[in-house]
Amino acid sequence: MKQFISVHDVNNIDALVQKALAYKASPFADKNLGINKRIGCLFLNPSMRTRLSTQIAAQNLGMECIVFNVGQEGWALEFEDEAIMSGNSVEHVKDAAPILGKYFDILAIRTFPSLKNREDDYSELYIKQFIKYAGIPVVSLESATLHPLQSLTDIITIQENLLNSPLGDRDKPKIVLTWAPHVKALPQCVANSFAQWINAWGKADFVITHPEDYELSEEFTKGATIIKNQEEALKDADFVYVKNWSTYRDYGKIYANDPKWQLKKKRWAVTNNAKVMHCLPVRRNVELNDEILDGPMSIVTQQASNRVWAAQAVLSEILRNND
Repeated sequence: MKQFISVHDVNNIDALVQKALAYKASPFADKNLGINKRIGCLFLNPSMRTRLSTQIAAQNLGMECIVFNVGQEGWALEFEDEAIMSGNSVEHVKDAAPILGKYFDILAIRTFPSLKNREDDYSELYIKQFIKYAGIPVVSLESATLHPLQSLTDIITIQENLLNSPLGDRDKPKIVLTWAPHVKALPQCVANSFAQWINAWGKADFVITHPEDYELSEEFTKGATIIKNQEEALKDADFVYVKNWSTYRDYGKIYANDPKWQLKKKRWAVTNNAKVMHCLPVRRNVELNDEILDGPMSIVTQQASNRVWAAQAVLSEILRNND
């Protein structure tokens, strides 16, 4: 693995999942792998789980981790090539990234979309410019369109639960990604990424359910079954992933906020005693109600704790392949 931006950087998803689970069983098995190596974590947007889990993962491998909040602690960056920098941006990524490439062995970057211009956001300019100019491996801690560490974590968590609760006479679990209401427009990153990874994994009956006008890009959903009736979609589900996203076609809008799409126990009852997932943070009693989040069906805490092992598996692969 040379970098980690999407599922396309992974040769074998199952092998990476097994590596992560091995680290969960023995966190310090490779405690010297990253000795005298340094990772720089650049945050252009806020983070809690992604930031802390990546720091812990790096430390478990013996790496030094330095965190830098770009917007608060550094100069405003310019990303467009040939830009005339007469506005608010002070430093060009073309100048900053090569220096970071000298300071660090791995560069991890988190940025969000603007939700104003789809073409700009889906070009992934920010992370591509760091890849272009840094000269070292780059890890996405979430980008404008994808959140690959979260998606790897999700498959780890699903696999872990399948090991503990086999499907019986069925070959594949039924996994449902369901849209949920929210008080503001959110990116499509987590939903895009989850769809991309589950489709690439190829070991699930995968269904996406959402209201009218909330279609995601077919670039990520191709291979999934799309059902716009939530109750129909949830029938016999083994895993239900709850997530809000704003509109893709008329970009970044909220067309509907129907509370009927909030997952409650009555709607959950049509599933196959499904495990319920969410990437967090979650708006309680808007996206999911307390009865679900605090109930035995919820695996959101397990899911979030597995972020460490996903990051550790990825960093380990990069360290081994970039000596």
